[in-house]
Amino acid sequence: MHALLSRTLIILLFLMTAAAHGAERRYTVTAPDGVSIAVQESGNPNGPAIIFIHGLLGSHLNWRRQIADPRLQRFRLITFDLRGHGLSGKPDTDAAYREGRRWGDDLAAVISQSRASHPVLVGWSLGGAVISAYLAEHGDSRIGGALYVGGVVELTPALIPAHPAIYRDMTAADLQTHLDGEREFLRLCFYQQPDRDIFERLLTNAALASWTMQRNVPRIQVPAEKALGAARVPLLFIYGRHDALVNPDASLKRAKAINPRIQSELYARAGHAPFMEDAARFNAQLEEFADNAVARVSRAHPRKAM
Repeated sequence: MHALLSRTLIILLFLMTAAAHGAERRYTVTAPDGVSIAVQESGNPNGPAIIFIHGLLGSHLNWRRQIADPRLQRFRLITFDLRGHGLSGKPDTDAAYREGRRWGDDLAAVISQSRASHPVLVGWSLGGAVISAYLAEHGDSRIGGALYVGGVVELTPALIPAHPAIYRDMTAADLQTHLDGEREFLRLCFYQQPDRDIFERLLTNAALASWTMQRNVPRIQVPAEKALGAARVPLLFIYGRHDALVNPDASLKRAKAINPRIQSELYARAGHAPFMEDAARFNAQLEEFADNAVARVSRAHPRKAM
C-alpha cells in the first residue's frame, strides 16, 4: 500500500513539474513611457533565459516552432509583443514609434521586470533593430548574447530592397488596399511559403498591428554603429539566401565592418524567415549559441545563473 502511494505521489509530482514547465505564463510589463507590453513565458522557469523579439506585423505567435521544440524546453523561453502589435499597447502618436530608443526601452523593461539573468536575445527583422536600440541605450552587460535572424542592420536603401508599391499600400487609408498590401508583404517574407493555416494566422497578426506604427517604422534611425561597435557579447547573424526584404550580403558586410567579431550563417533554401522555413536547423543553432553564451556568462560571473 505504502509503495503504491509513493509511486502515485512520484507520478503526480512528475506531472505537476512537467505541467509547470510546459504551461504558458502570461503577464504585462510597463515601458518607461507607460505602454503596456504583453509577455509570455514557457519552458523551464529555472533554465537559462532566451528572449524572442518578433518582426514587423508579427506577434509572439511567430515563434511557435521554437517554443514547441523539445530540445529548447530546458530553457526559459520568453516572448513578447512589440508596441503597436499583438496584445501590447498601441499608442496613437508618431513619437511613440519613430524614436528607436522607445523600442529598446521596451526590451529593457522585459529583461528587468521578468528578472531574466543574462538572457540570449533573438530578434527577427525589425526585432534586430530593437536589439540594436537596446544595446545602444543600455549596453550589453545584462545579456548573454544576441542572435539576429533576417535582422535589420540599418533602414537604408543599400540594405533594404525597394518595394514601393507594397509599402505604400500597407499604409493606405482604404481598408482593402491596406490589407492587400499586408498580404503581399507577408508573402515576401518567405522563399518556402507556409501552409494556409499558418499564413492566415500571420495575416491576422498583421491586421492587429497599429497603422500609426506602420507609418512610422520606416523613419526609425537604427544606431548600428553604437550598438554593434561596442558589443562584447557573442553576436550571430543568420539570413536566408533568398531574403526579399533585407539584403543579406550588404547587411552582413555592413555589420562586420562595424564589428568584425560577428559570426554569420546563410541558409541556402530560406527567405526572410529562416527560423520558420528551416526551423530544425535554426533551433539546433540557437541551442548551441545559447549553451555557449551560458558557459561564457558562467566563466565571467561564476556565482550568477542565466
